[in-house]
Amino acid sequence: MINLSDLDHKIKNVFPQESLFKTKENYSVFEGKNLPSFIKDWLIKKFTNEDETVDKEGLLNFIEKHLPQKGSEKKFKGSLMYDREPVDILSRAIIEPDIKWGIFRFSIPELGISFYEGKVLEYIIQKNPELKGGEVWGILTLRYTQDEHYENFILLEHYKPFKPYEIDLEYYKEGRKKFSIEEWIDLLIRSMEYNPEGFSSLEQKLLFVSRLLVFVEPRLNLIELAPKGTGKSYIFNNLSKYGWCVSGGKVTRAKMFFDMQKNTPGFITRYDFIAFDEVQTIEFSNDEEMSAALKSYLEMGKFTVANYYGQSNAGFILLGNIRLDRDMTPIDKLYFSKLPNAFRESALFDRFHGFIEGWRLPRIREDLKIKGYALNVEYFTEILHSLRESSEYSILVDDILEIPTRADTRDVHAIKKLTTAYLKLLFPHVKSLEDIDKEEIEIFCLNPALKKRAIIKKQLHLMDPEFKEELPDVRIR
Repeated sequence: MINLSDLDHKIKNVFPQESLFKTKENYSVFEGKNLPSFIKDWLIKKFTNEDETVDKEGLLNFIEKHLPQKGSEKKFKGSLMYDREPVDILSRAIIEPDIKWGIFRFSIPELGISFYEGKVLEYIIQKNPELKGGEVWGILTLRYTQDEHYENFILLEHYKPFKPYEIDLEYYKEGRKKFSIEEWIDLLIRSMEYNPEGFSSLEQKLLFVSRLLVFVEPRLNLIELAPKGTGKSYIFNNLSKYGWCVSGGKVTRAKMFFDMQKNTPGFITRYDFIAFDEVQTIEFSNDEEMSAALKSYLEMGKFTVANYYGQSNAGFILLGNIRLDRDMTPIDKLYFSKLPNAFRESALFDRFHGFIEGWRLPRIREDLKIKGYALNVEYFTEILHSLRESSEYSILVDDILEIPTRADTRDVHAIKKLTTAYLKLLFPHVKSLEDIDKEEIEIFCLNPALKKRAIIKKQLHLMDPEFKEELPDVRIR
């Protein structure tokens, strides 16, 4: 018999179809399997019995049949080639236009299917515009075949996007009304796959959910530096299919913004946010070229490469490690001394809106592992994605904040964007000023926004004394 807390009962009752019971024991079935969290949750929900136990045998059989894993690629491709029968799999695929031949190719790295082996059937691109380029998740029907030129290849002949939930934002907002702010923050932490009881304070919990700000607010740019083992990579690598995580290595302007040789936009145009993980190890093929492109993009959301003009709403978050002393505070007062040269320019750095002090978060321990009801990750991240397009929150923030007339415009923009992101995350149900508890908005939205921008200002001043450290006196009306 499972002992449920009051919060467990509330989550289960308010979100009966969108929540599930999570324990590390249930998720042990995924050991050794490279699956993102939104797929794991969907599978757990699909194979959970009425008594909250998981049919692990049925789940494993489903994975074996429909989610081929790395290591089975030769057998999978051999079966496709020998049987000549269509096979349905749930997987990610990376689509790339082949300009030379005028076709769309795909690859599935986990199955060893390369771009030269995969071809997309043209008519399904007309029905699914997301297949024009980039990474997609869905149910893919693959078949080994031969064209009129006697070329053998694997054909993607049917595609169904992986969207198991119909998103109703009003339903979600109504559900939020049933929770106190403290309960709601705990629900968010659980939905990030962590246990809120493992945190030492409400302030620490709020800092942790700040990692979700880039999920809900377009073109919000953040930096988080933290010791290893605080879970930052996991959040941005596993929760959402709408984010792209670059983990070290060389990054080119072609890959990020626009590839002139292939005539294709880069990954910045296809995702809600870009996370540079282990940012200290990131290398740019041309620092000056990349710095100029980033400055233009971070300022206006637009970029120009040769004769190509592009724009995007993707935000950036830089994730890096930082050395601490015995008191668990940074050894170097200049936090960004170890970042790549392109990010150490003050004019570029000023375009980042806020800073997350990741060293104030706990290392991942056993008591931080989720146990209890939480929102299904796929549903949760679809909601966060939908909130990005909701403009009413920024209008409310404009109405509720009092801005000094001589305030620095870039500071005001950053504070407003951060406050708006917190409002979406913590108070999605508010529709007018009458719905707002001004004290709560000040404590949970404005004050954290001011603090995150203040760190940017202080670091800017240390980098370049021409930048003033003071923030504008932004207040609740």
